[in-house]
Amino acid sequence: MPVYGTRPEAIKMAPIVAELRRSEDMDCFVAVTGQHRSMLDQVNRLFDIIPDHDLNIFEPGQSLNGILSRTIDGLDKLFSVNRPDAVLVQGDTTTSTAAAMAAFYHRIPVVHVEAGLRSGDPFSPFPEEGNRKITSQLASLHLAPTSASRDNLIRENVPPEDIVITGNTVIDALLMTVEKQVPFTDSRLEQLAAEGSRILLVTTHRRENLGEAMRGMGRALARIAEAEPNLQIVLPLHMNPAVRAAVVPAIQDKPNVTLLEPLDYGEFCRLLAMSHIVLTDSGGIQEEAPSLGVPVLVMRENTERPEAVEAGVAKLIGTDEERLVAEVTTLLHDEKLYASMSEATNPYGDGTAASLSVAAVSVSLRNGGRRSAHASQRSPLT
Repeated sequence: MPVYGTRPEAIKMAPIVAELRRSEDMDCFVAVTGQHRSMLDQVNRLFDIIPDHDLNIFEPGQSLNGILSRTIDGLDKLFSVNRPDAVLVQGDTTTSTAAAMAAFYHRIPVVHVEAGLRSGDPFSPFPEEGNRKITSQLASLHLAPTSASRDNLIRENVPPEDIVITGNTVIDALLMTVEKQVPFTDSRLEQLAAEGSRILLVTTHRRENLGEAMRGMGRALARIAEAEPNLQIVLPLHMNPAVRAAVVPAIQDKPNVTLLEPLDYGEFCRLLAMSHIVLTDSGGIQEEAPSLGVPVLVMRENTERPEAVEAGVAKLIGTDEERLVAEVTTLLHDEKLYASMSEATNPYGDGTAASLSVAAVSVSLRNGGRRSAHASQRSPLT
């Protein structure tokens, strides 16, 4: 039973759900929590997923503790009536940790998709770093996207035979979605597509960047917009009012800045494929953009995805205003640097992560929900 509740989880779980439903030896029943209500629903529609169970926990202004308690309570009732052979959770959200806890309390094996990511700082990103470490303590099978993620788990005394390297399912989802060429609902984006404009795609939402750091991002974008009039800066705004209040004032009147409401995943994938550079504090985009040959500048001091930095497809640049301007400007005009970042190999896989994940789950279930029979040694991504 896959359990998820946010848009990022839904995106990364969708290829696994599709693969499970094609399986001849496993039945798949999907449970969602509704932690992200509308954003979750649009991803499920895109991938033709109708959940079998919906806890619908969403409440306006919900706290992390509220999400945790309502999810555990809802899944406790669900597992008491519908007991799966295994529960699959994804990543590092409050939903994933709560689902792992609820399954553990029912002695149901937990499979952790995208296991082993670590930043080394429990408060950056927050609460994600804490969530994923807790989930690792409860999981029976760890599906690690890379060898570095596997090594993180081994350092935390996870048995190597309980780890399988699969690649990241976000690449599966991205490649599936880009092929759809989803139409834009905003005519401004269709115009940019028709013009072939050079686009700087910006996303920001991290809690640790709220305040002066994010206001500095807004000022940096304003300076870039003025210095590069032929560059189109596109910023899909996060729903958090604090994010909007910090970033928007400095850039709202710039003619080459396009501010958008959050995009559906299909539209965002098309926009990402059109982009020249991505400037972000997100985690997932560090994995997605390299598959499309788009360099990533990461507005964070650390990352739980160091493989992208090591491969040369992403660069950590922090949040200092002056450095943001300098790094974007350099990448715009240094053709050799741009080529080195856009042509590097994506370390997160080739779009086969879902099939490897389901194969690992099948082996684990045949072994009684524990141990992967050294499947990690057979993985082509080892």
